[in-house]
Amino acid sequence: MSTTNGGPAPQASQPQMPVPQIGILVQYVKDFSFENPNAPNSLMQPQQQPQIGIQINVNPNQLSNTDFEVELKVEGKAELTGTVLFAFDLNYAGVFRLTNIPAESLGPLLMIECPRLLFPFARELIASAISNGGFPPLMLQPIDFVGLYQRRLADMQAQQATTQA
Repeated sequence: MSTTNGGPAPQASQPQMPVPQIGILVQYVKDFSFENPNAPNSLMQPQQQPQIGIQINVNPNQLSNTDFEVELKVEGKAELTGTVLFAFDLNYAGVFRLTNIPAESLGPLLMIECPRLLFPFARELIASAISNGGFPPLMLQPIDFVGLYQRRLADMQAQQATTQA
């Protein structure tokens, strides 16, 4: 007698593939510096739009078979007529547990998805520090971590080509 409640009979169970999982174990400020070198004079200048330069880098580090630390380094400087208004240097990191991830997906996951998860927290820290320094908060635009990863791969391939030539 069938116990399928009128449905098809159960089939032999197929071996199930392990489900890929990503977990954030911890995230933290590893290093943070904010400089306001010309205060209070820089705060009393007419409100002109400064030149702002931002650099972003991602550095993964394997801690164990499944655990990886990913550092998101964000550096920036605002200048007006050659005078530094403010500068910041943030190294924000997280430890991620990656299980059942295919080897070919590990690099993109560490260089794209992990920093994408960290970025909103880093952006908030930077905006708060700049605001606490007496300036309007700087809201960093979302980062194209896919493009950053692709440029890094292209740079590595170019270096390998020149090394082999």
